Amino acid sequence: MITAKARAVHGPDKPFKATEIQRRSLDTHDLLIEIKYAGICHSDIHTAHGEWGDVNYPLVPGHEIAGIVTDVGPEVTKYKVGDRVGVGCMVDSCGDCENCRKGEEQYCLNGMTPTYAGADKYGEPTQGGYSTHIVVIEDFVVKIPDNIELDAAAPLLCADITTFSPLHRWEAGPGKKVAIVGMGGLGHMAVKIASAMRAEVTVLSQTLNKQEDGLNFGAKDYYATNDPQTYDEF
Repeated sequence: MITAKARAVHGPDKPFKATEIQRRSLDTHDLLIEIKYAGICHSDIHTAHGEWGDVNYPLVPGHEIAGIVTDVGPEVTKYKVGDRVGVGCMVDSCGDCENCRKGEEQYCLNGMTPTYAGADKYGEPTQGGYSTHIVVIEDFVVKIPDNIELDAAAPLLCADITTFSPLHRWEAGPGKKVAIVGMGGLGHMAVKIASAMRAEVTVLSQTLNKQEDGLNFGAKDYYATNDPQTYDEF
């Protein structure tokens, strides 16, 4: 077992406190990752407060994880010690069902394993990235390119993929128009990605407070939805 320092919440109305948790010893295809950064997603807060169902406390949230591989299992082939890697909201699945075989592990028919607030195949509760180390099977780890700083990469493990997925599914690109509602944590990534796909991007936000950012990120137009005059233009 591997001891990691962490921040855990012990109940829906309790504050986060410093603690220690046990990570499993490395199995054949596992990586030990020293966590350098973990983004704070609002779903972490919802889960910590017990707002999305029953929680087995104490809970260590965190699913926007960026760090360095410090050890590998004997049959690991995809990574080596020293690699810069990330971990998102899943850390395992059955690997055998129809959906897993199609690369859609999030729809695992036997239930995917969430990074935290779940149970792994050994029957142990999963704990997330608000900790110094995590052990993850190599198939659920991604390599972070050298030109992306780890602190900037961590939020991409959630906000980025959440917005990239529908843009990719609906084939955003040249000749397509995309409207982004809101310029928050997800919205600003959606503007960047849709623009990089060369779609024509319009931002619909409550105010013009973030207009400069939206246009700098690649949006062609930016409208304030709480301004009645906005609708006079159409």
